[in-house]
Amino acid sequence: MTKMYYEKDAQPDLLKAKKIAILGYGSQGHAHALNLHDGGYDVRVGLRAESKSVIKAEDAGLRVLSIADACAEADVIMVLVPDTEQKRTYDVDIAPQLSAGKCLLFAHGFNIRFNLINPPDDVDVAMVAPKGPGHLVRRTYLEGGGVPSLIAVHHDATGHAHDIALAYAHGIGATRAGVLETTFTEETETDLFGEQAVLCGGVTALVRAGYETLVEAGYQPESAYFECLHELKLIVDLMYEEGITGMRFSVSDTAEYGDLTRGPRVINADVKAEMKKILTEIQDGSFAAEWVKENEIGRPRYRELRDAGKKHPIEEIGKNLREMMPFVSAGKQKVSDISGGDTD
Repeated sequence: MTKMYYEKDAQPDLLKAKKIAILGYGSQGHAHALNLHDGGYDVRVGLRAESKSVIKAEDAGLRVLSIADACAEADVIMVLVPDTEQKRTYDVDIAPQLSAGKCLLFAHGFNIRFNLINPPDDVDVAMVAPKGPGHLVRRTYLEGGGVPSLIAVHHDATGHAHDIALAYAHGIGATRAGVLETTFTEETETDLFGEQAVLCGGVTALVRAGYETLVEAGYQPESAYFECLHELKLIVDLMYEEGITGMRFSVSDTAEYGDLTRGPRVINADVKAEMKKILTEIQDGSFAAEWVKENEIGRPRYRELRDAGKKHPIEEIGKNLREMMPFVSAGKQKVSDISGGDTD
């Protein structure tokens, strides 16, 4: 079994002796910067002058510099701008400030895996990838816990890349929950596949198809929403806590029998074959090339599909029903209220 690292395995003093730059102040950026700052690490945030996150970061007590200046000062640079912005940011602001012995960190391997960024041989290149959104990285840290994370080393110029990555994971609270070693290739390909086939693409398509099937059969949209979307959290929470078997133990025998006999008819061999095609497109770089090209031409298909999704009937029904259920969001902050969004 792959080794898991915990607090006892980390060397925080190794990182506390270094200057750290966090590039970006979005979902992950704000969490990393604040957790490290609270832990007594020497942190500065690199942002563009026009970024709407500058005031938020400064109001949180963080020192804000331009991206280039932050990189010039730092020994350890964590790149947390969006995947599609990383190559430009690297070429313009990071690369000119890299010198031998510095450590370049990523939270996702996309740009390294697909050779969009190629750091020099005398620089450490590693990854610290929390397996949860930034607001959870921050919240669990404040509660005394942490979000499990992955670490990987792409290039070890100094002989300390692994230890620095583990110390960084410790600094954001990840060693409280457990840190798993992986590779840039494995993290990138499994992450993209999970997002596309299951967690985002698969789930949203399944929910909407179920909703449409019930509504088209004459059932109330509200009933369809509750059955196909609202209750999904209850099932996922059970799976999260006790696995699929634990979830099946908790639901009724009728639900479990329906799960066992009908589930494979929905997610059948044809669906799995399509999943394999999606994985192949990730592995051979087709998806990466498509996404890079989409950004180069201004994201027309992306915007069209996103706008169509916002107009789906389940969105309006859901909005109305959630307004009648204030307990759903009670005591929770919107991510947009605590960070600068996914473009910073």
